[in-house]
Amino acid sequence: MLAQKINNLLSDNEYVNVTVSGVFLPSDDDWVAMISPSDSDVKSCPLKKSRYVQTGDLSKLPLLCHYPVKAQFMSNDPDYLKCTKQECKKYNNTNCEVSACSGTISFHVINIRTDIEFVFFSGGFETPCILTRSGPMKFSNPNQPLHGHISSIDSTATSMRLTWVSGSEETQLVQYGDGETLTSKAKTFSQDDMCTSVLPSPAKDFGWHDPGYIHSAVMTGLRPSTSYSYRYGRDYIGSGSVYITPDSGGECGVPYETYFPMPTPAKDKPWYSIEQGSIHFTVISTENDWTENSEQYEWMTKDMGSVDRSKTPWLIFTGHRTMYSSSTNRLFDLDDRFSKAVEPLLLQHKVDLALFGHVHNYERTCSVYQSNCLAMPTKDRNGVDTYDHSNYSAPVQAVIGMAGFSLTKFSKFVNANTRQVQDSFRITKRQNR
Repeated sequence: MLAQKINNLLSDNEYVNVTVSGVFLPSDDDWVAMISPSDSDVKSCPLKKSRYVQTGDLSKLPLLCHYPVKAQFMSNDPDYLKCTKQECKKYNNTNCEVSACSGTISFHVINIRTDIEFVFFSGGFETPCILTRSGPMKFSNPNQPLHGHISSIDSTATSMRLTWVSGSEETQLVQYGDGETLTSKAKTFSQDDMCTSVLPSPAKDFGWHDPGYIHSAVMTGLRPSTSYSYRYGRDYIGSGSVYITPDSGGECGVPYETYFPMPTPAKDKPWYSIEQGSIHFTVISTENDWTENSEQYEWMTKDMGSVDRSKTPWLIFTGHRTMYSSSTNRLFDLDDRFSKAVEPLLLQHKVDLALFGHVHNYERTCSVYQSNCLAMPTKDRNGVDTYDHSNYSAPVQAVIGMAGFSLTKFSKFVNANTRQVQDSFRITKRQNR
């Protein structure tokens, strides 16, 4: 197998073509994994399938002793199974007696700082068998500052947080606006920060990858509706969840809290609100206690009740676990206790739109309360569903978990009060209520 690179040095963002050759019997079970670091143990671990339960997803996964960064089947090159590309391995005079097949697939590779290796397997994901390895490939600059993103930290629009990742812990510089400068603060997390239980967890025990250092700096003194340019990078166990879950395979919220600082009241109190223009966003944690009289419940009530709807007419509520879904896995995807406790607050404070994830698909409801449609949308001349909140009846709820690992199947029997739709929708602006 050959990973086609000059000097095996990788840039920060590129596509690497991996060519497998010398295969006498191509199979649709042949696949290639991208492994990092390159010295990881990638033997087959078929008897330890239970370890993967902690990922929270029971889809078919590569049962290796170390989890691959990426993987794909060789059949993604249609010439591979057809053996269109052949190489003669044995000649009888000028006639070829034995031929072998080859194929090429492409991997999108970004700088993850540690060296990588491509490994060719047979046997599919369930019973993988190593056939050959490419050898280690290194990134040309593992300390490069990369993957910057900005996020708002309050409702004033006068400051923005800039966050990026680097292989170096050293303080790095941010330049923005008309020459303003500031320095970063760096954080990271280690393998010891991850959690485990009776079963080994992929985040801690067999899938760990060093995250590098997460740098952060807050750009202040900004003016709303103004464009700015900027440059950057120059010179848990016991998470308090109300659910008994594997905590994302042992992550316990540590990576997301490090990568994405939020304007939350304190560590492990991941609820907050923010206003953007005419919209007030109330963001809760469905994993923390939301029962009546809990700290988060009291905060929700106070936050939504404090919105001046004459100045900020729109109220959007969002959390992770959904109140409504036609998922086939209703036992794990819905919690009636959550709806019973929190849904009355949505109606009481006239929430316009509620956004949820958890179920890996897209769905939206009518204007719904306690599983009853109190109002249905009407289609405009462009076929867009329009919800008229001039005469408010109930919130519209949408499940927006399409970015999940694999899409959740819908039940064949759908409650008439939910609408599985993929077209556009609109909630009309109303005057003071």
